[in-house]
Amino acid sequence: MSDLDRPKTNTTRTLEVTPNSGELVKPAELIEFKGASKLTLADRRLFNVLLRTAFGPDLATENRRFEIPIADLRETHESNDRLVQSIEALMTTVVTIGRPDGSTDRVQLLGWNNLSDPRRSRGTLKYSIPPELALLLKDSTVFAKLELEVLRAFTSKYALALYESVARRVRLKHVFMERFSLADFRELLGVEKGKLATFGNLNQYAIKPALVEVNALSDFVVTVIPEKMGRRVTGVVIGWGLKDIEGKKAAYAELQRPRVGRLARITGTVEEMLPSVIE
Repeated sequence: MSDLDRPKTNTTRTLEVTPNSGELVKPAELIEFKGASKLTLADRRLFNVLLRTAFGPDLATENRRFEIPIADLRETHESNDRLVQSIEALMTTVVTIGRPDGSTDRVQLLGWNNLSDPRRSRGTLKYSIPPELALLLKDSTVFAKLELEVLRAFTSKYALALYESVARRVRLKHVFMERFSLADFRELLGVEKGKLATFGNLNQYAIKPALVEVNALSDFVVTVIPEKMGRRVTGVVIGWGLKDIEGKKAAYAELQRPRVGRLARITGTVEEMLPSVIE
């Protein structure tokens, strides 16, 4: 049993936690589940917005319905057609969530919903959390606090998934690393089966880009070190730690800058233009 799954002395329920301004409190059960690899970055962003709106004790109430203005979903989708695609993706995605007793639940991420005239820019989305998922979240006591501005800034679903998983762990006392089998780590990142099959491709197209964004934009630093059996990579060790004040200031400053040119800035591939000096 890992430290993350041991019984906690703190019995505060996740749904009773009050998020700070600009923050999303996300139950651990909705961070690391299996079966969501086909969800896109837009799908995952939409789910987070719907979760944020529904968050609170009422989220665990069966048959409770929630409502959000379509305008509030513009941060996840510019087109209503694409919004419908993401809604249907969440409705048809069945995820497996592990319980502390070793059993598993298989549930959908989104239940009944009603989208007012999708041709209009104004209107509302009414929706429900599947009752089985609502009951599962009722007893949740482990969660992550996620910065909304950071979530919006990611351009890769792998970065978003890595950020959420480390945010769940980074404030644990005396725990600074965790080992994952390669299969479990691929699941954590949301890599679809058959894609990025070799570790070289996984590292180049998923792990490295995710690390660049997470380390540049969040308030913690993350490392991913491969573990080998002979020449074959069989797993990874994820390490993490909170940044110092200067590191947090640098991340905040980057979040305030335009997205244009961000990749070059955070990878150091180009220097920023400075005003010329006339002597």
